[in-house]
Amino acid sequence: MKKIYIILFCNLFLLGCSSDFLDKAPISNANEAEFYKSQKDIETAMWSAYNSLYTLYGPESLPSFYGELMSDNAYSDNAAGRIQDYESFELHTMTIDNELVFNFWNNYYKAIYVVNNIIASAEKLDFASRDALIGEAKFLRALYYFDMVRAWGDVPLVTTPLSIANAYAQGRTPKEQVYAQIVADLDFAAAKLPVKTSQRFVGAASQEAANTLLGKVYLTMGNKPKAAETLLKVYGKFTLVPYADLWNLTKKNGASSIFEIQYKGGVSSPYSLYWAMFSPVDNRVVTAWGGGFNQITDDLWNAYETGDPRRDISIQNGYTTANNSFVDVKFPIKWKDAAAPVAGLREASNNNFIVLRYADVLLMLTEATSDPKYLNEVRARVNLPLYGSVGYPAQYNTIELALEHERQVEFACEFHRWFDLIRTGRAITVIKNSDKNITITEEELLLPIPFLVINQNPDVISQNEAYK
Repeated sequence: MKKIYIILFCNLFLLGCSSDFLDKAPISNANEAEFYKSQKDIETAMWSAYNSLYTLYGPESLPSFYGELMSDNAYSDNAAGRIQDYESFELHTMTIDNELVFNFWNNYYKAIYVVNNIIASAEKLDFASRDALIGEAKFLRALYYFDMVRAWGDVPLVTTPLSIANAYAQGRTPKEQVYAQIVADLDFAAAKLPVKTSQRFVGAASQEAANTLLGKVYLTMGNKPKAAETLLKVYGKFTLVPYADLWNLTKKNGASSIFEIQYKGGVSSPYSLYWAMFSPVDNRVVTAWGGGFNQITDDLWNAYETGDPRRDISIQNGYTTANNSFVDVKFPIKWKDAAAPVAGLREASNNNFIVLRYADVLLMLTEATSDPKYLNEVRARVNLPLYGSVGYPAQYNTIELALEHERQVEFACEFHRWFDLIRTGRAITVIKNSDKNITITEEELLLPIPFLVINQNPDVISQNEAYK
């Protein structure tokens, strides 16, 4: 049933399908709606909603490639599949037929359809925890649309299960309306979700997660007063754990974690692939194989100050082969799991993925208020000179440059960098001045709308300006 429903939406909105399948689709719609009759049904459906995060935030995802590979932090050494599609992110040579972009678009709308159906079904029921469960679904929907609107700009805003006719008629919604829906969803979630200490299960969305994401949304919208007001609701509720503890497999979901995707290592469990895919390509020593994605640039390596412990916790500088030859490649080790069993030349690792953590709240508060005290909390945790003190690096002589530097080294490889640079208006300058030395325009900050999506309904879906 669930498989039918996901295929239905994918075909309706994105891929096109045979007339026979379309004729049968309304029956699947009705049956799916009938499935959600109780609190237990909604709770079961929410597992499917959370499972979407494995795809949407995996190592080969939109946040990974848009957030890191397009930035000055990373490059791809991958040598398999459609190499040009990966290089399009790294080198900013994007085309409308990029299969990765098409897959990302599809994956987000599949996930959005799942949460839309949960919300619509739950709203017809009456039980004590109904609004909290709807809050979880709306948090996820807000997270997904926030990723999409930043990557594509105007996107079709779908908030209810659609009929076939309505699906094909849905055009792109102005980004201002998309942001308004994101804010509304997160306002609801923050009001209805429990605090993290009372979350429904470890890894579930919480009130603090909703407010943290909402604060980032307000910053992206340029509303710093609202961002500060919202983020202060989270301030002081978490602590900065030692940096190494964030990646310690025995200390997952620690005191800094606000929203964390849950994995369990082992070939028969929902395991993570960050370690396998971010290790050097075909290394056969560090890992069984190695995907070669998001390898570390000299720009990122050199951004660390002398004595910053975060560098060697985050990045390994080369490795030695079985033939005792040194390979000069820098790669992420935050998700290292040396004891992970291997499934098909890929480590079935036990690492979680942290989407929101307390250092992000602190650095966003400085961004929203221009008060360096929050930034200095992050620096004090790693025993570095505080902003404004003797010994602080002179090249970061404004609060804006100080924040840009701190976010780069604090969140290295965690899918933040390109989003951060676009939010602060620095992306074009930074990528030009990096070793990549790439010249791009404002219009090229957005991804193209996939060709197959436009081709399905060219009278309704328009292309982004840089790709016309």
